[in-house]
Amino acid sequence: MQIRVGFGYDVHQLAKGEELWLGGKLIPSELGAVGHSDADVLIHVICDALLGAANLRDIGFHFPDTSSDYKNIDSKILLRDVVKLLEEKGYSIGNIDSTVALEKPKVNPHIVEMRTILADIMKVDEDAVSIKATTSE
Repeated sequence: MQIRVGFGYDVHQLAKGEELWLGGKLIPSELGAVGHSDADVLIHVICDALLGAANLRDIGFHFPDTSSDYKNIDSKILLRDVVKLLEEKGYSIGNIDSTVALEKPKVNPHIVEMRTILADIMKVDEDAVSIKATTSE
């Protein structure tokens, strides 16, 4: 069995009047992420890591922000499409390890639900999905 490792990195500007989606969950917040899709930065980095591990380019290649098809799209749909692509290429997901850097709101109260959502989409056990939270302190 060949083991592959991928890495994903993404940053979104925060602004008033936007929703904050993380790991497929709407997080109550005064500020939300700005983006072409729903701007779920956690799902975006997971997509990039999975695509990178399989040498299948990146999220922008598969879901370009120049396409109206992806305007305001739910990022869970993008992750489902990435998982399907990996399965078609014969890959399976072993585990995901991620870190969300955000001053506020606090992410820790939402991690359990985010892990459940992501594990379901990726067809893995919740124990295979790690989400850590940090700030810039």
